[in-house]
Amino acid sequence: MVQFDPQLCVGCGLCKKDCPGSAIVIQKGKASYKGSCILCGHCVAICPAGAVSIPSFDMEDVEEYRKEDFTLEPERFLRCVKFRRSIRSFQDKPLKRAALQQIVEAGRYTATAKNRQGTRYLILQDRLKEFKELFWQEFPSILQTLEQDNSPYARFFKLLYLQHQRDPQQDGLFFNTPALLLVLTENLWDGAMAAANMEHMANSLGAGMLYSGYLKRLLPASSVLTQWLEVKPEEIACCILLGYPDHSYRRTAPRKPASIIWK
Repeated sequence: MVQFDPQLCVGCGLCKKDCPGSAIVIQKGKASYKGSCILCGHCVAICPAGAVSIPSFDMEDVEEYRKEDFTLEPERFLRCVKFRRSIRSFQDKPLKRAALQQIVEAGRYTATAKNRQGTRYLILQDRLKEFKELFWQEFPSILQTLEQDNSPYARFFKLLYLQHQRDPQQDGLFFNTPALLLVLTENLWDGAMAAANMEHMANSLGAGMLYSGYLKRLLPASSVLTQWLEVKPEEIACCILLGYPDHSYRRTAPRKPASIIWK
C-alpha cells in the first residue's frame, strides 16, 4: 500500500498528523503504515524528505512543489472565472489530442469522495458524426420513453426534434460542437468537480465548454446509445460540448448580487 524508506524518513510526524485515515504511526523515530489507508497520497505530498511512496501508482508522475507555479493573483483568477462563457457556437476545428489530454488531466487531479478516483472520461471527436447520426435515428424512441415516464421535458424535446427534421442545420442540442466529452462516475459530486476544473483548463487553452443538461437526460433514456458508447446509463454524470468558440467576448456578463448568509 504505502511504503516508507527508513533511510530517508526523519520522523517528523507530518505524515501522521495529516493522514485523514489515521493510518500512520511513528515508531522508534520512523513512520510506518498500520492500515485503513484510502491512498489519498497526502503522506507523499507532505513528506519533507521524499521518504514515502505508493507503488501501485506511477511515482514518476509526482511533481515537486515550486513556488513560482502558484503566482496567480486572486483578482486575476476571479477575472478568469467571470469571463467564462457557455459556448453555443463552435469553430469547425478539432481539438488536438495533446489539448484533450491536458483537459482530462485537470479532471484526473480533482478530489473524489473517499479518494475512489473512479471517474472516467469518454471523448467523442473522430466518431462524433457517426454518433450524432445514430442519436437522431434513435430520437423518436427516446421521445416515446420520455412520454411514458411523463417527463416534463418531453414536449420541449419533441419540438427540438421536429426542428431538426425540418432543417438538419438547426442543431439545438450539439451546436455543431467538434467534440463531446462525457464524465462518467456514479458520484455526481465527483463528476461536477472534475468538470469545473476541466473547464478552467479548456479556457486556458483557448477552448470553451457547454454543460448539456439536455443530453444528460436524453442519453440514459436510450439503451441503443449507451450500448454504442459502452457506458452504463447511471454513470453519465456530465455531458460537455467542447471546442474552440466561434465568438470572442469583450466583457463579462452581468450577474445578480450574491445571496450570502453571514452568521
